[in-house]
Amino acid sequence: MRDWLTNNGWIAWMAAGAILGVLEFLTTDLTLLMLAGGAIAGGLTALVFPQLFWLQILVTVVVAWVLLAFLRPTLLHKVRSAIGYRSNLDKMVGAPGVAITEITTSAGEVKVAGETWTARTMQGIITAGEEVEVYEIDGAIAIVYPRHHALP
Repeated sequence: MRDWLTNNGWIAWMAAGAILGVLEFLTTDLTLLMLAGGAIAGGLTALVFPQLFWLQILVTVVVAWVLLAFLRPTLLHKVRSAIGYRSNLDKMVGAPGVAITEITTSAGEVKVAGETWTARTMQGIITAGEEVEVYEIDGAIAIVYPRHHALP
């Protein structure tokens, strides 16, 4: 087994890179993609220097660190400043929900998109079970209003 890993270690590195690349689709914050780049660099090192496992690890760590420190911030900035980009919080604005508890201008809970949020209203009281719509997100608090009423 050890001989096989020494001679074919590059396969393990490439598989790790591929798995991390696929998992990136679940997170979309580019961290796993940068780690995948490091693993692929380790795999290429294993092709050239199959006996030097320490070098493979070193190359993997250095490349992943460089990608995380320099490439990832640049790519994230480009993606987030692109026309039409909306973060998950931006997508919450206008989303329908249901009041779980009574919602006042200072407290309450609402379920929006299957998640429970702390909520408050801009004015008045919303009773539990009433349909609401998200007006804005203020930190971790959803500001809501009754769904079938005009905005204040």
